[in-house]
Amino acid sequence: MELTNIKNIIFDLGGVIINIDYKKSIDELQKLCKDDCQVQYSQKEQSHLFDLFETGESSPEDFRNNLRETYQMRDVTDEQIDQAWNAMLLDIPQERIDLLRELSKKYRIFLLSNTNAIHLEAFNQIVAHSFSIPSLDSLFEEAYYSHLVGKRKPDAAIFEMILNSHNLAKDETLFIDDSIQHIESARAVGIQTLHLQPPLTINEFFANEAI
Repeated sequence: MELTNIKNIIFDLGGVIINIDYKKSIDELQKLCKDDCQVQYSQKEQSHLFDLFETGESSPEDFRNNLRETYQMRDVTDEQIDQAWNAMLLDIPQERIDLLRELSKKYRIFLLSNTNAIHLEAFNQIVAHSFSIPSLDSLFEEAYYSHLVGKRKPDAAIFEMILNSHNLAKDETLFIDDSIQHIESARAVGIQTLHLQPPLTINEFFANEAI
């Protein structure tokens, strides 16, 4: 892929910068059910209660109570739910932080993540304990979190908002994500895209490009 005309890069977070394993959270949440249950959450689709949380329409308290009611998690504490929900968040390799620092010298870089208040606190704690930076946001010109802006991928509106807010030309902007539905939406808007599929990492991709 040629980066000759690229001036801006929008990064997804989970699966691109931070390593994640959705199954870990699903397994842990299902352990909290009093009866057999099937938690409907995956990389491609999820039940409405997760959508509400990711767009900021429900608070952490609402989210926990919705889980308790939907999946019969009786007598389960907030701490147990948070721990299970955060189980999917693994680590951020140092080499990815170093790469973002290097890329920011040449490109305008942005973060776009479908996330929520509980995860935001958790991954900022990972950053605080692992790296000498105040927050993940500090590595980017601006970070866009779905629950704070009220929009989420793959809605075209979130891409248009970033482009318009920073006067970014579509053909000069690269969006990197590991979810094909988000990639397809960005392409439809006119943004250049990279579908980051394992085992490819951003470090391996940019190692083959002149940065």
